[in-house]
Amino acid sequence: MEIAVIGAGAMGSAIAKRLVENGVSVLTYLVGRSAVTIKRAKMAGMQPADLDAVAGAGLILSIVPPATAIAVAEQTAAAIRRRGLKTTFMDCNAISPQTMKQVAEIFGSDCGTVLDGSIIGGPPKAGQKGPKLYVCGDAGDSSAVLAEHGIQVRRIDGPIGAASALKMCYAGINKGVTGLGAAMLLAAIRSGADAALKRELQESLPDLDTKLASAIPDMYPKAYRWVAEMEEISEFLGEDDPAALIFKGMAGLYRKMAEDREHGGLLAEQLDKLNNGGR
Repeated sequence: MEIAVIGAGAMGSAIAKRLVENGVSVLTYLVGRSAVTIKRAKMAGMQPADLDAVAGAGLILSIVPPATAIAVAEQTAAAIRRRGLKTTFMDCNAISPQTMKQVAEIFGSDCGTVLDGSIIGGPPKAGQKGPKLYVCGDAGDSSAVLAEHGIQVRRIDGPIGAASALKMCYAGINKGVTGLGAAMLLAAIRSGADAALKRELQESLPDLDTKLASAIPDMYPKAYRWVAEMEEISEFLGEDDPAALIFKGMAGLYRKMAEDREHGGLLAEQLDKLNNGGR
């Protein structure tokens, strides 16, 4: 069975590599992608193919930044209709249940089956089981082939949108804490309270201090992708929930961090200096 993975970023290529190592032929679509992405796909053992060939795979995984999830769904559904075949498409992106339902509507009933998936954890590494791929709407057990070939799959009983909701809630907590920590540390730096705050975190909240010391630097290269994810979380919560404003703010923070990285990384440098005890 051929599996297609659309998206050869850090996560998509690592999942593809795990599948390839377990005997699966993995197709991918690389038109318009950077030389770095093409090289990453090659290193993972992914086989470049045109979109029509990708559409003919027995299972298609979409693992792309949330801002492009709809566009990928539209392109893939159009290719499936051109071929006149039916397949299984699993959206594995960090999108809200509302966006996931839009994805399902794009495919309709004439393209096959649409599954709602969400990935929690970092890219697969040698000797480790993770990450976890949560799936719902899989009455036909289409995700079993992934579990049989090295991917840790967890089924959720619930309608389309349940797996996406899980991702929104988990990411809201995990990445929300990272964003909150970065925002307050930067405020402390601006106000001259940074050394005192760092000491207090180490003394009274050592677990949080340890998390932020690793999570904040790890965030810098990903901040641009997290902007849309925070916006999706805000949409998930809805206009009537005051907490939605928190994640609109988080989107702005991550946009600021992404722009900072593009222009020399002064804010990142300040945070790193604080996290490393001023060294």
